[in-house]
Amino acid sequence: MFLPVIMAGGSGSRLWPLSRSAYPKQYLPLTSDSTMLQETVLRLKGAQHRAPMVICNEDSRFMVAEQLRAINALQSPVILEPVGRNTAPAIALAALQAVADGDDPLLLVLAADHVIKNQQAFINAIAQAEKLAEQNAMVTFGIVPTHAETGYGYIKRGASQDDAYKVDAFVEKPNLETATEYLNSGEYYWNSGMFMFKASRYLSELEKYQPEILAACKKAIGNTSADLDFVRVDKAAFEACPDDSIDYAVMEKTDSAVVVPLDAGWNDVGSWSALWEVNDKDENGNAVRGDFIGENSKNCLVYGSVEGRLVATVGVEDLVIVDTKDAVMVAHKDKVQDVKTIVNKLKAEGRSESKFHREVYRPWGKYDSIDNGARYQVKRITVKPGAKLSVQMHHHRAEHWIVVSGTAKVTNGDKELLLTENQSTYIPVGVIHALENPGKVPLELIEVQSGSYLGEDDIVRFEDRYGRV
Repeated sequence: MFLPVIMAGGSGSRLWPLSRSAYPKQYLPLTSDSTMLQETVLRLKGAQHRAPMVICNEDSRFMVAEQLRAINALQSPVILEPVGRNTAPAIALAALQAVADGDDPLLLVLAADHVIKNQQAFINAIAQAEKLAEQNAMVTFGIVPTHAETGYGYIKRGASQDDAYKVDAFVEKPNLETATEYLNSGEYYWNSGMFMFKASRYLSELEKYQPEILAACKKAIGNTSADLDFVRVDKAAFEACPDDSIDYAVMEKTDSAVVVPLDAGWNDVGSWSALWEVNDKDENGNAVRGDFIGENSKNCLVYGSVEGRLVATVGVEDLVIVDTKDAVMVAHKDKVQDVKTIVNKLKAEGRSESKFHREVYRPWGKYDSIDNGARYQVKRITVKPGAKLSVQMHHHRAEHWIVVSGTAKVTNGDKELLLTENQSTYIPVGVIHALENPGKVPLELIEVQSGSYLGEDDIVRFEDRYGRV
């Protein structure tokens, strides 16, 4: 049985405003009711495999754990990258973890943000790759191209090898003329970024071509610490690791690279126009999510919140319209790559819309910032049954909590209170406090903050069951 290794990092810029740096696309339900991370796991059903190993960054850890738990796939600890160092080091951490107990499994390396429509074709390609990887091949999956695409790298196939092909060359993103030549030749595939090989084989090839990466990763994985559902590696050692992709570090250099063709409706959803392509459309070519009424509108992608506002269009074509609680984005489908420019401007101005949604998820639940002013902020807070916020205090703000539904167990200084619907408590500046949901249903409350500074960094934690500081 192979071991799926799912890389769940990402910057969250290409599908802004739906994705943000703290909530990239793999954690969103873009093509179904399941998130892209969940779909990545679920599409392996039908293949014999071990419990998936997921690699993500620190900030995403609780979101990853909750999404895996929701589909009963949190059976192995999630490896946390303290900093991003590209795919070659991330896969090295997974391979080192996989061989730590003396085993040597086949690794199926997947990105968490791909769409694959034909699951059976995907399973068949995996089975083909398994046979080759067992013979020490370094297998990559080449997507059979459907058009002259300039946004992907390409793989040129060489001699035939057991219903696959030796890799002749990896090619950078081409211009349109070159991409058309590639398509017409029948000898080129899109580079999918998916791989299969023995864990030991990857490590030996990495040692041959990029020994500094392997040395740093060995040091990082040699000093791990367990934290709830996670494995933390040594931060200083991993920060010292060179930043490199698996393509540059290994696959372009090894003489064992083999490409398995994959024709399975693959898409990396790298833009809003790509999302329009993979979604179902109405009789006017509109792909719609949420409440929408269109008049004489064609070939648009309209993405609104299911609970959100009505989006109405009149006489428009080829537009992308995205409505979230705190931002609306309208773009022509031919210009969606420029969304990154908007994100960069938001970052330069220090605006929170580049990183967070108005609704922010936490390990204990979530909060929605529903109103704010110069010296006040109002949040709607949801606490999961059995969950507890950290024992904390604030130097600059006071808080007023009003329970809307459920039961709240509140620590307010030296008092402990049990509050139910329509009851409230006031927490002055500098008072140590905590909030817990002791019940069986979600706790909903309104929090009114007031003070001279209302930033999330005005928190002094004394105790936290989730290991935050």
